[in-house]
Amino acid sequence: MRLPVPHLTAAAIISTAFALVTSITPVAAAPAAAQPASATGGANASPYDIVVTDQASDRIIVLDANDVDWTSGAERWAWKPTAAEGFGDLTDNWGLPDEAKLRHRDGRRYLLTTDSYGLAAVVPYPTGRGSYWAADVGRADNAHSIELLPSGNVAVTASTGGWVRIYTASQGRRSAAYTQLPLAGAHGAVWDPTTRLLWTLGDHELVGLSIGGTRAEPTITRAVTHPLPTAWGHDLQLVPHRPDRLWVTTGSRVYQVDKATGTFHDDYPGAETIDVAGVKSVTTNPATGQVITTKTEPGNPCTWCTSTVRMHRPTDSRTLPGGQIYKARWWVDYARGAQRATQ
Repeated sequence: MRLPVPHLTAAAIISTAFALVTSITPVAAAPAAAQPASATGGANASPYDIVVTDQASDRIIVLDANDVDWTSGAERWAWKPTAAEGFGDLTDNWGLPDEAKLRHRDGRRYLLTTDSYGLAAVVPYPTGRGSYWAADVGRADNAHSIELLPSGNVAVTASTGGWVRIYTASQGRRSAAYTQLPLAGAHGAVWDPTTRLLWTLGDHELVGLSIGGTRAEPTITRAVTHPLPTAWGHDLQLVPHRPDRLWVTTGSRVYQVDKATGTFHDDYPGAETIDVAGVKSVTTNPATGQVITTKTEPGNPCTWCTSTVRMHRPTDSRTLPGGQIYKARWWVDYARGAQRATQ
């Protein structure tokens, strides 16, 4: 069921959003709790694991970032929807997982995931059983990202469908009602607690959306639009130590963009190895500053995937044998600052 979208003037929307953006005082990321150095990670040990969307095994896998050998023993947790876990009505909508994030709500941890076959879900972690919310958002639309909003509702983007939707997840575990806004090639979505905007990324523009209305009848309005300097926007993430910036990847480049001015920077630390073509995901470790990326790998059976997670500052890598990894992320909730998923 699609909810009606009310009319608001563009001038009012943009004025309100820019007031929010420019009135914010940047706050440093919360410090990470002290962790012992890993036997394999040494002085650069990460307090966070790495989550990957592996399209070879059709699983979301959490792996030990400090274990240099991902052939065995590095897997900490894995998930895919099954009837036994309460997804009997949605297993046909799984087969090409393309998003994985950690989020918190009411003191509980959740995996946020989407699949190109149409599943969008918010799954309790680490039990993996049942769901806070799950739905078939359309197999033909190619769901690409998901975000849990402060209201308890869920944002989903779809690239082929060309839309951003707000599902009324706060109203029930299988609530199918939504409001929709068109965005050509919609890929990334991330809630920004600094600007209080839902940032979304399409083929040619970065858009900050204001979410209004009520939990049962949410509204979406464009607040800020920044044209992309290169085409085919792909991944979108917060930059933990730069609350004024977002990570943005396109078909050919990787940028950090200033939220308020729309300036796309390519002179950030590590750009010499990060800023390359074909990057499908990028995230920063809030504790160490190390960046991980995935990019298309020649010879991989999946032409948009890789078996290797690239690490920058310091340079390193992790390879999942036989893997078809689409995205890799540090397993941490950026909206809550540096907090270990296993705490």
